[in-house]
Amino acid sequence: MGSNLIDRLLATGEEVICLDNFVTGSKKNIDHFKENKNFTFIEHDVIDPIEINVDKIWHLACPGSSYHYQRNPIKTSKTNFLGTYNMLGLAKKYKAKFLLASTSEVYGDPEIHPQPESYNGSVNPIGIRSCYDEGKRIAEALSFDYYREHFVDIRIARIFNTYGPKMLPNDGRVISNFICQSLLKGPLTIYGDGAQTRSFCYVDDLITGLIKLMNSEFIGPFNFGSTEEYKIIELAKMIINIIDPNLKLIAKELPKDDPSRRKPEIKLANSKLNWKPSIDLKTGLIKTINYFKEIY
Repeated sequence: MGSNLIDRLLATGEEVICLDNFVTGSKKNIDHFKENKNFTFIEHDVIDPIEINVDKIWHLACPGSSYHYQRNPIKTSKTNFLGTYNMLGLAKKYKAKFLLASTSEVYGDPEIHPQPESYNGSVNPIGIRSCYDEGKRIAEALSFDYYREHFVDIRIARIFNTYGPKMLPNDGRVISNFICQSLLKGPLTIYGDGAQTRSFCYVDDLITGLIKLMNSEFIGPFNFGSTEEYKIIELAKMIINIIDPNLKLIAKELPKDDPSRRKPEIKLANSKLNWKPSIDLKTGLIKTINYFKEIY
């Protein structure tokens, strides 16, 4: 998401200072920015304070896939709390706008479908996903406390499953997993019976939503995601049909606390920000598959 966002910001003439520790990022994704006079890169972990004078903070730090955030759960929790604390402190000092990239994971395994922003969620606070789920929930809470106590100009974006070019082959999320397994001639791994559902938003649509939110006067939280809901097994078959219809599926045990259904209600983003996704899943998958074909 970060490098795709930078593409858009630089294209509109904004000056961008990028902070990354490359825990899940790739230097290749920012190489083409280095000759741009409006781009500055600082290798830095947001767990540690930093002093830079900015007028907007896009706080996207934190691994977004369960594979990565569960590898070092304490670091994930620290990124969500200390990283958010440090960036909010920076926003307070320089009176900068602050946008938090939160997540649909704050809803946990939801009892309400689709999930509106008013739903408080059903999260296991001591489960293997809690470093991310509860981490993002405390990041939201901290953001609102800075808004109420220090009048920091915050924005909260709850991002549902996002995919597209510049994902890593080992990203660990379902679309990149299926595409990479398909390009390597399979089989594709299904967890459980594949009946769990997700809604997938192409990265270009998401970035448009984040920019609209940052440039608005609204705080949120706002859901950003597609309202097209697919079973995981349907997604696998769609990718197989695009790449190689002869590929097979294998089933493994469903991970603990894996949500059974996930789909956003986006009426708020549509009415307040005039935002909704425009790229359907098949079109987005083809663009993403072509990207992975290039890097393979």
